[in-house]
Amino acid sequence: MIQNVHSYLMPTYGDREIEFIRGEGAYLFSSKNTKYLDFGSGIAVNSLGHCHPSLVKALRDQSSKLWHTSNLYLNKNQEEYAELLCKHSFAEKVFFTNSGVESIECGLKVIRSFHYHHNNIEKKNIISFEGAFHGRTFAALSAQQNKKHSKVFDPLLPGFVQIPFNDLNALKNTINETTAAVMIETVQGEGGARPVKLKLLDEIKKICDQYKVLLFLDEVQCGFGRSGKLFSYEWSNIEPDVMAVAKGIGSGFPMGACLATNKASVGMTKGMHGSTYGGNPLAVSVGRAVITEIMSDGFLQKVNNIAKYLWNKLKELENEFEEIVDVRGAGLLLGIKTKTNNQKICELLIEKGLLTVPANDNIVRLTPPLIITNDEVDQAIEIINNVIKEIDD
Repeated sequence: MIQNVHSYLMPTYGDREIEFIRGEGAYLFSSKNTKYLDFGSGIAVNSLGHCHPSLVKALRDQSSKLWHTSNLYLNKNQEEYAELLCKHSFAEKVFFTNSGVESIECGLKVIRSFHYHHNNIEKKNIISFEGAFHGRTFAALSAQQNKKHSKVFDPLLPGFVQIPFNDLNALKNTINETTAAVMIETVQGEGGARPVKLKLLDEIKKICDQYKVLLFLDEVQCGFGRSGKLFSYEWSNIEPDVMAVAKGIGSGFPMGACLATNKASVGMTKGMHGSTYGGNPLAVSVGRAVITEIMSDGFLQKVNNIAKYLWNKLKELENEFEEIVDVRGAGLLLGIKTKTNNQKICELLIEKGLLTVPANDNIVRLTPPLIITNDEVDQAIEIINNVIKEIDD
């Protein structure tokens, strides 16, 4: 492919033609003044839509006071926000990051430091699952072992063993005295909107406890209300030892967090990890506003209601069109598996004003803001219906 020599940017994102200059709620407006219904949410990031008033106010208020001091100094707002995250989850300790993959990196260090602390020298391997996407650092690429993303970056890091997704027997046959942790997305996003079976998650936790290894959940994409609960693991009967979150945590402001129990994070002592920007005053102000909104009375129930409404509408399309092979996912992280190439489907949807995100296994991924309405779902369904009808004709 010929690179755009007139751009000063590395061409890692390919050609991009649409430029957005304004957003409001579930809508984006391009430089050509075209209005788009955003069912991609910046890849499951804009949990409260675009320019939510509470977030705008929080950012404006904080920006006039203090932007950055580094983590060399006490930040009481950071401490209070960490307490909020722990109050609403399994966690007892928080490390603030700037992104999902940084949260993954921190979680991996929590695991290694835990076993080092307990002198479990033999426990080095982390079990991951086929179809996983944990990010693009060397450790994340090594964990997910996806040649599509890593083929030019060999050699990858040792210490990761991959098994089939949703396969309990494979886990039983693989876990042993060298296993340090099991690492899994509660709902695979890039892997094709595939939820882990809840009963399987219960069994995974039992096996982890039996072998004295840690359960590390990746909820970077499926956390912060996207499943209809604050965290997707809450639909099961288990709690993890470590969890990575990001994306929806800041609803567009770059931030993330690694959550852990006291027991799991015992090895994360002074100097073991750090971040220049992680949890700075701007990020914390936005993060507090996001979690306050999501945990407000009735918010998550509304997410559940609209998710069921969207699911039922998509199932109606699946029953109507042979082009649609499957509809799957959880909450507002849903996927449409089509016969036609998903990239083509996404392009046709864009032409008609609907933004979606392709995923593996030929999935058209729908990750709308959590604040969408029935009317906006109806608009999206009408566009999808028209595109599929054109293809079928």
